[in-house]
Amino acid sequence: MIKLKKELEKFGKVVENVDIRTLTTYKVGGASKYVVYPNDVDKLIDLMNYIKLNKIKFKVIGNGSNLIFSDELYDGILIKLTNFNNVKFYYNKISVGAGFSLPKLCQMAAKKSLTGLEFASGIPGTVGGAIYMNAGAYKSDMGYVVLETRVLTPDFRVITLVNKELDFHYRTSFFQKHKGYIILDALIKLKKGKRDNIEEVMEDRKKRRIESQPLEFPCAGSVFRNPENNFAGKLIEDLNLKGYEIGGAKVSEKHANFIINYNNATGQNIKDLIEYVQYKVEKKYKIKLHLEQEFVNWEK
Repeated sequence: MIKLKKELEKFGKVVENVDIRTLTTYKVGGASKYVVYPNDVDKLIDLMNYIKLNKIKFKVIGNGSNLIFSDELYDGILIKLTNFNNVKFYYNKISVGAGFSLPKLCQMAAKKSLTGLEFASGIPGTVGGAIYMNAGAYKSDMGYVVLETRVLTPDFRVITLVNKELDFHYRTSFFQKHKGYIILDALIKLKKGKRDNIEEVMEDRKKRRIESQPLEFPCAGSVFRNPENNFAGKLIEDLNLKGYEIGGAKVSEKHANFIINYNNATGQNIKDLIEYVQYKVEKKYKIKLHLEQEFVNWEK
């Protein structure tokens, strides 16, 4: 253990035995043996080579705002790209690191009178995580604003993928089908607007979120993708599942497509509740609800 930590410290900051609940917005999960914060791209490449050579389990995570960890030990390495946080503005384009906060980027863009990111101001993730999930709201998503991304390939080459190659569709992207790629940074293109108007839209949407979403509890945003020509929340609400509980997990009474950790829920509680809702909706409506979130460390 001590030897491995010493080895990992060559690549950046290393924290041992981390409570995963501190790394996710659901506030669930077991412990991770190691969390590594690579210093830069070169150190990330060295780390990935080391991981491959030693056959170590790993996962790259952002703010954990779409992850449901099991309650078991994560017997491997979680990689956080917190140091990949450079941001530069070039007129209406922004070069930004994968580890940069998406809400913070929205605020910076608004101050520079750049419009196009208002939809993302309430999404509590990193830029890399948002691109991976093709995060969106208000009929927009990352696919509309990302020109290109620089990525690390599974064979440790740094290449650039342009928008067309990123295969953005509703809550999905190239990266969900090609798990070995790691997003390093992105080039985002916005339009010139009026700062007052942009900030007014963001403030209005913030107010609507507070009124309609259970932000006072640990959660991870919308649980299910909306089926075509339908709304997951409505299907769940029509089954009278608002307020339904398993352990400390509950279907939000404020918004049926949110599951909240309202009373020290475990990862298992949340997983069981998600699967119960899926079962009830499929049984009643013959519709399979697809998860917007990701289960991590559940393999046996």
